[in-house]
Amino acid sequence: MSDNRNLTLVMDLYEMTMSNGLLDTDFENVIAYFDMFFRKVPDNGGYAIMAGVEQLIEYFNNLKFSASDIEYLKGLNLFDERFINFLRDFKFSCDVWAVPEGTPIFPKEPIVTVRGPVMQAMLVETYLLLCINHQSLIATKSNRIVRAAKGRPVMEFGARRAQGADAAYYGARAAIIGGCTGTSDIKTAKDFGVAASGTMAHSWVQLFDDEYTAFRTYAEKYPSSCLLLVDTYNVLESGIPNAIKVFDEMLKPKGYRPLGIRIDSGDITYLTKKVRKMLDDAGYSDCKICVSNSLDEHIIGDMLNQGAMIDSLGVGERLITASSEAVFGGVYKLSAIEKDGKIIPKIKISENISKITIPGVKIPWRLYDKKTKKAIADVITLNDEKIDDTKPYVIFDPEHVWKKKTVTDFVAKKLQVKIMENGKQVYTSPEVKEISAHRAECVDNLWDEVKRFENPHTYYVDLSQKLWDLKNNMINKIRDNK
Repeated sequence: MSDNRNLTLVMDLYEMTMSNGLLDTDFENVIAYFDMFFRKVPDNGGYAIMAGVEQLIEYFNNLKFSASDIEYLKGLNLFDERFINFLRDFKFSCDVWAVPEGTPIFPKEPIVTVRGPVMQAMLVETYLLLCINHQSLIATKSNRIVRAAKGRPVMEFGARRAQGADAAYYGARAAIIGGCTGTSDIKTAKDFGVAASGTMAHSWVQLFDDEYTAFRTYAEKYPSSCLLLVDTYNVLESGIPNAIKVFDEMLKPKGYRPLGIRIDSGDITYLTKKVRKMLDDAGYSDCKICVSNSLDEHIIGDMLNQGAMIDSLGVGERLITASSEAVFGGVYKLSAIEKDGKIIPKIKISENISKITIPGVKIPWRLYDKKTKKAIADVITLNDEKIDDTKPYVIFDPEHVWKKKTVTDFVAKKLQVKIMENGKQVYTSPEVKEISAHRAECVDNLWDEVKRFENPHTYYVDLSQKLWDLKNNMINKIRDNK
């Protein structure tokens, strides 16, 4: 599915004013490098999941200022005529690298890198961030929920609670990347080739004179996929007895078996235990129990720990909005410029140590143990460095440098792939199902300690010695010159 909307003006005004301000300066034709990275994993988790690259590529492919855009911008009386002409003739010509979707990502490492004329690289900041931030947030939350379900299928049910149509549509896509097996949003299912999931609403049951007639009518229409919502009135006293009666009278005589029942309210742990026994006693041990009702990873974990008899789950508002932490927090920072053929590293200093950026043109690597296939650590190097995995390699904590480890018998893999070259697409995004499979494999390569919900082990993102020296020399030089 391709989104051909022109989203060029989805940008902050300061991107325009800064680019306009570079006219007639020494920086007008400078090549710049910008990194997108994030500082903290949502929900204090051990890792995040990369998502949104396909939509970022679509945005780059459709970057163009329309005639109405130009007229609007002229009317602001902020920009030089030469800058307006630059926008009128705008042609994106940057190189872009990104971590493939579905890959676990960690704080401080560059997950997207843009290289190109500084006036162009500035103009793409807002959409790049909102695209990757949103889908990575939802993919990360989805993966937490899916892991809490311990192998039970999780369906994304959140469209009606999302913050707008795009949030529902692309949020559902990200939820599939994170591990959901299907979505209630039909357009997402259609466009991305994933399963459409759904049952019935309480309004169906309420429309009829009684619950039994509502169930019977539904079973007549959908005998091979009959899944009944049993909590409109009373789960144990009417919902399940009426469902069993319909199964006996309508499905069994015709050779069909019920797909399942869904519970959307009440004490789900208690109810599922009672319901499981009632269904089993009636001869429907194959009838699945699906649950919903404002679920998240913590509620799901508690229910399962208490012995809830759940076969599948529908998760809506707390997934599609990532309600426990609604911001991913990715940022877009200048890391270097090219001037007269020379790369000049740039750094941002802050009293807040976590906000000091990593300078230079960089490559993020992931080191894997050859025997266990588990990820050992990530290492960021300068772009002229190569990690030789045929030799021992020393990694160290960038903040507590005395913490060192010599890694042997490992494989080093670059994390980023090139997605745009001179403004042209050079990477084809896999199908969403393939991305989800890639995510499953990559998450499996993480140690269980990193995947804990509470106090996960810190996965190290280290700097090469050369990059660490560059950063610290730049910090010391700036402080000495104050």
